[in-house]
Amino acid sequence: MDKKVEIGIKEVARAAGVSPATVSRALGSGPVSAALRARVEEAALATGYRPNLSARRLRSQRSGTVGLIVADISNPFFTAVARAVEDAAYQAGLRVILCNTDENPEKEAMYLTLMEEERVTGVIFAPTRQSVERLAVRRSKAFPMVLIDRAGPAGWEDAVVLDNAAAAATLVEHLHGQGYRRIAGLFGNASTTGIERCGGYGEAMARLGLTAAPCFVAPSSEAARRVVLGWFAGSEAPEAVIASNGLLLMGVVRAVREAGRRIPEDLAVAGFDNESWTELVGGGITVIEQPVAAIGQAAMAMLLERLATPGAPRRKQVLGGRCIVRGSTRRREGGDGRLGVQSKVALDRIT
Repeated sequence: MDKKVEIGIKEVARAAGVSPATVSRALGSGPVSAALRARVEEAALATGYRPNLSARRLRSQRSGTVGLIVADISNPFFTAVARAVEDAAYQAGLRVILCNTDENPEKEAMYLTLMEEERVTGVIFAPTRQSVERLAVRRSKAFPMVLIDRAGPAGWEDAVVLDNAAAAATLVEHLHGQGYRRIAGLFGNASTTGIERCGGYGEAMARLGLTAAPCFVAPSSEAARRVVLGWFAGSEAPEAVIASNGLLLMGVVRAVREAGRRIPEDLAVAGFDNESWTELVGGGITVIEQPVAAIGQAAMAMLLERLATPGAPRRKQVLGGRCIVRGSTRRREGGDGRLGVQSKVALDRIT
């Protein structure tokens, strides 16, 4: 152990009125309160203490770094989540390594190996469907992990997700209340999120006596654009469509414009993610707003709790979304304008 670093920690501990172990946690990757961390940091500045990061890493065998592995950084949802994770990590005295997988299981495997080599403190991860078996084998061997947006089976990993089924059902029931009956669904095929949203869509359609028309596509704007143009070229285009993420939603809007059609006169449009552009299209697009900041903050909090109590039962925190109704789902003749029997905001819960 580096003697100079050890003496420095003891001096900081005396100045802050805490133990050397508390100083190590507050200035490193350990979970401590914000007030205590601020007190230790103030004492460190007052004593002129400068940590030897290399020595700290050798002692703890951890880097004081969190890995954040997202599916598509070009998706504004993941950009916003990454910002929230980085903010929370900074407050906890941790640094963040950001990796983008492009929904590619091979890139996921590469980055998970990198996390092991870097001896990260923990990982926050949005996995593809194909990663489930691979992750089940390697779970917690090298680092604790919290899944975001996409969760595995109950008790498999800590996770923070949206109540996807309830959110999709809310959109179906809103469209039904506005007078729409032929309601199609566009769902991304790369993750469990699209499957869960499709499930909620299908259940709501059946409950209302409607025929579901789900379509799974690659989670890209171009894939959605091609599908919608195909509908317009046929004789049985839907009256409304629900897009399961922001990229698909953008593709739907592009197709409507390219075909010279109008929203909602020719196609009512609803979807997920309250991105800034959704307010600017016509009378605005009806969306489920995900609590992206809360997702990132909750994931970091869950990771810190796992570090503090490694043997605690695995948890899944389910957050609610908010349905924002705009002009893209304007009421048709015969619609009663009701949002539906589902709650406007799904309740947060922990399982």
